[in-house]
Amino acid sequence: MAYEVAAPKYVRLAQTIQGRIEDGTYPPGTRVPSENQLVQAFGMSRPTVVRALELLKRDGWLESRQGYGTIVRGRPEVVEQKDRRGREALERDESRASGRLVEVGEVPVPVRVASALGLPKRAKVLMRRFLVEADGEPVELVSSYFPAGLVEGTELESSEALSGSVREHMEARKKVRFDHVTERVSARLPGSGEAELLGLPDGVPVLSVLVIACDASGQALQVSDVLLPADRQELEDTYRLS
Repeated sequence: MAYEVAAPKYVRLAQTIQGRIEDGTYPPGTRVPSENQLVQAFGMSRPTVVRALELLKRDGWLESRQGYGTIVRGRPEVVEQKDRRGREALERDESRASGRLVEVGEVPVPVRVASALGLPKRAKVLMRRFLVEADGEPVELVSSYFPAGLVEGTELESSEALSGSVREHMEARKKVRFDHVTERVSARLPGSGEAELLGLPDGVPVLSVLVIACDASGQALQVSDVLLPADRQELEDTYRLS
């Protein structure tokens, strides 16, 4: 049975404030209402209001100015696509990132990953699984897969968090060079272990971003399956028409 999952309250509030910026209700250069005023106006809790404002600041609609409060910047001139999950997966410093390494070990290669790596279906690969957290809550589960030939001579098999990014580590240890990334987005229901790590109730789907990182020849060096709870995501891209 098809169904829709409502966006979180803070996302809906951010969308409302963004709409008021676009229609001129909150003109660029002016202060947005205070947190107290927004709490009263929308009947939402202070944490919800704070998260909505932080989201708008992150995306470039608002900015904080010392002594002035939160100021409207207006629509960013160019809104680049935010969800560069591939770059984040490659460049995340496990030792500094908000989250934890939850699993490292040799596993049978998943079918989609085998195809991307050019491996037979029953091959074994190394998997590093990292749970990304924000404000103490799980927001993203990243399972990265590496062919055996690229694991030897690295610390990828270590159960300790890597210092520095996987990309830096592999380029230094294996003398490879990452050149480009392909991302394939699909939706599916998570496995029981995935749902438990992400704190998802039964029946809530995830967005799966399959990140294929290649060298200049097109050879895949690493494949990451980035799982995002579908009830907490909104994908948006703004681009110019020629």
